[in-house]
Amino acid sequence: MGGPGDTRLRQVSILPRLASRVPPWWLLAGGAVILLLGLLLVTRPLTSLALLAGYVGASAIASGVLDLTRPHAHRWWGSLSAVLWILGGLAVLLWLGRGLDSVANVIALLLVVGGLVSFADALRGRISERVLAVVWGAAQLAFGVFALSWPDVTTLVTALVFGVRTVAFGVALVVRALRDLGSADRATPPPPAAARRAVLWADAGRWALSVVLVGAVAAGWSLNDWFEEGAPVVDGFYSAPDPLPRAPGVLLREDGFAGREPAGGDVRRILYTTRDAAGRIVPASGFVIFPEGQETRTLRPAVVWAHGTTGVARGCAPSLTDSAATKWAIPGVDDALARGWVVVAPDFPGQGADGVFPYLIGRGEAHAALDAVRAARAVQGVDLDGKVAVWGHSQGGHAAMWTSTIADDYAPELRIVGTAALAPAADPLALARVLTAGGGSPELSVLISWVLVPYSETYPDVELPDYVTAGGRQIVREMTMRCPTEPGILVSVLAALGVSEDRPLYRGDLTGGALGRRLAQNAADGPLGSPVFLAWGRDDEVIPPGLQRRLFSQLCDAGEQVRRLEYRGIHHQDLLQPRAPMAPMLVAWTQARFDGARPVDDCRAEAG
Repeated sequence: MGGPGDTRLRQVSILPRLASRVPPWWLLAGGAVILLLGLLLVTRPLTSLALLAGYVGASAIASGVLDLTRPHAHRWWGSLSAVLWILGGLAVLLWLGRGLDSVANVIALLLVVGGLVSFADALRGRISERVLAVVWGAAQLAFGVFALSWPDVTTLVTALVFGVRTVAFGVALVVRALRDLGSADRATPPPPAAARRAVLWADAGRWALSVVLVGAVAAGWSLNDWFEEGAPVVDGFYSAPDPLPRAPGVLLREDGFAGREPAGGDVRRILYTTRDAAGRIVPASGFVIFPEGQETRTLRPAVVWAHGTTGVARGCAPSLTDSAATKWAIPGVDDALARGWVVVAPDFPGQGADGVFPYLIGRGEAHAALDAVRAARAVQGVDLDGKVAVWGHSQGGHAAMWTSTIADDYAPELRIVGTAALAPAADPLALARVLTAGGGSPELSVLISWVLVPYSETYPDVELPDYVTAGGRQIVREMTMRCPTEPGILVSVLAALGVSEDRPLYRGDLTGGALGRRLAQNAADGPLGSPVFLAWGRDDEVIPPGLQRRLFSQLCDAGEQVRRLEYRGIHHQDLLQPRAPMAPMLVAWTQARFDGARPVDDCRAEAG
């Protein structure tokens, strides 16, 4: 199988040149081995990445060396291409023992180089050969650029692209060997008519391959556009001034809210200062909902709403979404406004505003919640009386409990009257043990990255290499740059699916070492100092109900006053639905807290 097809393969591997000098039976055996290697690269892209890197690196060096020792049909660019292949191959092999994150980028660059050199093949040959050379060069360039623009898929894309090329080369060797064996059995060469048919079939194959390549490139770029268009856009509102005020709770900016507003409410986005988990002043964003049409200044109580998991990237901020201020996102918000309450909803640092999102990091969450209330006092039309009820769901339930725990010390001017923890992730370490004991899944891989990366960026003793395999660190980091609602999350899920059982993304005990100690340190174990509303669904598929029952017992043992509600047939997100029975109970319980009424205490009721 000669012609430009072999020329293009020579730019990736030295094997075609050696294969032309071996006997057919050896060629057949070698083709079968290479075909199996290619299938391995395609079906096990991460497990076989080291093998892929070694193969590509060695063949690139050998190909470049041979290119330098022969006369170049394309003059200086042929020599430059050979040097680039040698340097690229050396880079791949040198990085092979230090981690595989950068290897994928080098291989993607080799795709770009191969694409550029492939254009030179269009200078000679039949029309079909020239067209295929141009299309093949453009395809390599396109996929190289695409791989570099989406770093976490570079590993998968390069493994699959080079795996497919290896499979094609193995098939070509097998076909060539069978053809040579057939030729050896024939006493006379084929007639001219048969030779012409073979040429026509070769032309047809090149045209067909060109069409397939054009379609593949078009599909790839359409997919890329879909990813980019579906990603949230963080506008200039979230860019904090430099330098920041040195005090927390300072309102930096307020603006209108682009999403839907609840019945009877006005919504304003806010940008303010807070302290991260280490005590540094950082920007944070959120929004404030207050009753509309109030002409007289009235001091009002506030409800802090700590949202559940939405991702840890800047674009995952609820204040960027359309329905974040409605009853579909905040239970009982319409009733809260009707009663004259102000709802303060922080995004938390790292969402909207630049920074590290404190995912299940208690002090970072709590600082942002309390400072959002402080900043809300400066919003036009908002006058607060200092009484605050804290609500939160899932991760937000964890944040709500931490907010009440540190409020007296951090924001003594605010009086927390009650804490509503709805299906809270109160004990991160216990939850991590339950989730990791149940076996791996793509969704769990993404969730682990959302915990692990923020913890590694917050605590110096939590280091990614201790918990993430060398070939997966870039993938894990990139998982934290997408939100569950954007199309690009599919890439993260596919990346997780690309990990085989014997070579996972994560290694070691994810609940041990420094990470385990820090998870335990962030348990929301109080003291809360105010009555607690604890609710969950009996069919919660995210946080096991057993953990909530244990939390109830722990709170009772600590002397807290707890209203406990467990709903049959309710899943994790069902708890927040407008028609769910929990919301009216939550609003009534909160009204009683603002009124100073004696709370219902299910701890004493069960003890009695």
